[in-house]
Amino acid sequence: MIEIDGSEGEGGGQILRSALALAILTQRPFKLVNIRANRSKPGLQPQHLMCVRAAGAICGGQYKGGSVGSSVLYFEPGQLRSGTYSFSIGTAGATALVLHTVYLPLALRGDQPSEITISGGTHNTHAPCFHFLETTWSAYLARLGIRVDVEMTRPGFYPRGGGEIRAVVHPCARINGIQLLTCPELTTAGGFSAYAGLPESVGRRQARRLAVRLKSEDVESHIPLEEWAAANPGSVAAVIFRQAPVPPLFFGLGERGKPSESVADDAADEAIAFRDARCPVDPHSADQLLLPLGFSDDASEYRTSEITRHLTTNIETVRKFVDRTIQIEHTDGKSGVVRVSRRV
Repeated sequence: MIEIDGSEGEGGGQILRSALALAILTQRPFKLVNIRANRSKPGLQPQHLMCVRAAGAICGGQYKGGSVGSSVLYFEPGQLRSGTYSFSIGTAGATALVLHTVYLPLALRGDQPSEITISGGTHNTHAPCFHFLETTWSAYLARLGIRVDVEMTRPGFYPRGGGEIRAVVHPCARINGIQLLTCPELTTAGGFSAYAGLPESVGRRQARRLAVRLKSEDVESHIPLEEWAAANPGSVAAVIFRQAPVPPLFFGLGERGKPSESVADDAADEAIAFRDARCPVDPHSADQLLLPLGFSDDASEYRTSEITRHLTTNIETVRKFVDRTIQIEHTDGKSGVVRVSRRV
């Protein structure tokens, strides 16, 4: 049994999600202690518990410690089964993170397409939003040879959630390595400004602010306005650089008392920092690429605009299950190159 300390490194739920996927893929059980010990609400929260239940459901896995607040989890994987699955978080917890837990085992060990429906939050802080999945994440997977079709049935915002995403994960016979070291100059941007259950002026102010911020950085943009229907009010401002090898999406989320301009600034700040780094891989994708690349026969290397604790923590988690050499070469204070060795 592999033993993992959940307080190490970034110390969040990512360690749990990666360990669950890796356990199913390698058929190795694990014991995870100090789950999310560094968080204001330590232990398993509803969205993390749903990740455990989802992982158990797709492989008939056995586990102990699967309750809200639990700081210790034992998980023993069973045999994976392709099929149709539905998971309801019951809160505004991130649907994307549940999908991240189960997609790779279903792709690599599944014998037919699997359909997954997940309800909860579709646009959350500290998690990939649905449009990131649709625009960036699925495009990276396509380069690796993994096909995951995603759609949003309805959006869901904090605090009620009520959103729903659907995904079809297709079987993958082989994962391709990647070589992504250069990025062209990014001079144009797309994106959107969306609002739900709020005055149209909220969306317009977000769009106007994004256009002004990007223009001041010599980036021409087109930011259309979108009105969504959701269970509770919310807003999203997003920037997409489609000139990049894989188009990264950066977003800001509205919340009670937060000015529309600040929502746009959150998206603009991340987008401009990425543009200035002149690296092809955004920091969120950098750690998400590690799990699939750990199961590729090929060597890979990619340059990312920021070496995050999420990335370094995920490297350590992958190393516990998979015998691969994974190295980081820092190129300056933030950016760096990630190298994954060829499978021996």
